[in-house]
Amino acid sequence: MHAFDVLGDPVRRRILEILADGEASSGDVCRVIQAEFGISQPAVSQHLKVLRESGFVTVRPEGTRRWYAVNSAPLQEIDTWLDRFRRYWSTHLDALATEIARGKRERRLRGPGEPPNPRGETS
Repeated sequence: MHAFDVLGDPVRRRILEILADGEASSGDVCRVIQAEFGISQPAVSQHLKVLRESGFVTVRPEGTRRWYAVNSAPLQEIDTWLDRFRRYWSTHLDALATEIARGKRERRLRGPGEPPNPRGETS
């Protein structure tokens, strides 16, 4: 299964979000996913299996419990693939950061209680 097929499912993305905070037992993952998505424990187990078989998560048995954790290698591969497309959004994000900084500077120069200048000019 291709990485984007794996991540295309909202349940699997949510499981990865849960595991991004650290290792979690299958029971803990099931409780969260069942509450949020209303699916059965076997369905959650199937999603965990897909994530495990595709390499996105690792499992560590401990007695009768199974502990799941994120495996970063497939995510790094996706990041590498996405790198060729970053130019399409990074310039927009850079421009947004500039506008935010400009707005903060104008508010700081204006002082408390002064109304904003409608033309964006500084005093």
